[in-house]
Amino acid sequence: MKVIVLENAFEISKQAADIIIRQINNKHGSVLGFATGASPVETYKRIVESYERGEVSLKHITTFNLDEYADIDRENVNSYYYFMKDNLFGKTDVNFDKVNFLSGVKHEEAEAECERYYNKIKEAGGIDIQLLGIGVNGHIGFNEPGDEFMDRPFLVELTQSTIDANSKYFEAVGAKMPHYALTMGIGDIMRAKKIVLIATGASKAKAIKALVEGEVTPECPASILQLHSDVTIFLDKESAALLGNS
Repeated sequence: MKVIVLENAFEISKQAADIIIRQINNKHGSVLGFATGASPVETYKRIVESYERGEVSLKHITTFNLDEYADIDRENVNSYYYFMKDNLFGKTDVNFDKVNFLSGVKHEEAEAECERYYNKIKEAGGIDIQLLGIGVNGHIGFNEPGDEFMDRPFLVELTQSTIDANSKYFEAVGAKMPHYALTMGIGDIMRAKKIVLIATGASKAKAIKALVEGEVTPECPASILQLHSDVTIFLDKESAALLGNS
């Protein structure tokens, strides 16, 4: 595990984007795992800027996103599909036929949808680089703290801390946030060949300390990354503030 502490989110985004762009340019038809939320937004901006300068093309890549809210239409302004379209896909030459998402299906359809997604990742040959953020409670994707690490995609009930962190986006448009989501499992994430995690801000400091220095436990899902052979973690000074402190 490589931990790199940088000055700010802009510096983090440049280095994270460079890793992704090199992967795209070095391997035709790369398979990339993307994340949503505030953490990767600046990284997506850097990729878009590189695309606009003619330094990278996304038309041959295959993409898989980590998660999606349940019971939500993909064109809903708060869906993660809409987020990716707004922040990256719609601003580049990505081939939407190669864009893969868990569908925000009803609960009774979740099992079949999760099996479909697992098989789709397998058919693509696995993920070359998985980009991650981290929740204040240590979740990655929507793998919330619990009693076990889940291997494959599954339907999850969101914790109150996650609802509190994300509900502002729904409230801004007068909507109620879903309390369930579909997410890649820990096994899906760990099978990626390389993982890049981004964290910024003091609110993430406890989770980062547990990830880097704590025991490997499903109570902090991100701690499993200690067991992966190729993980790079980009932090600002605030998110790294507790590292090395007892």
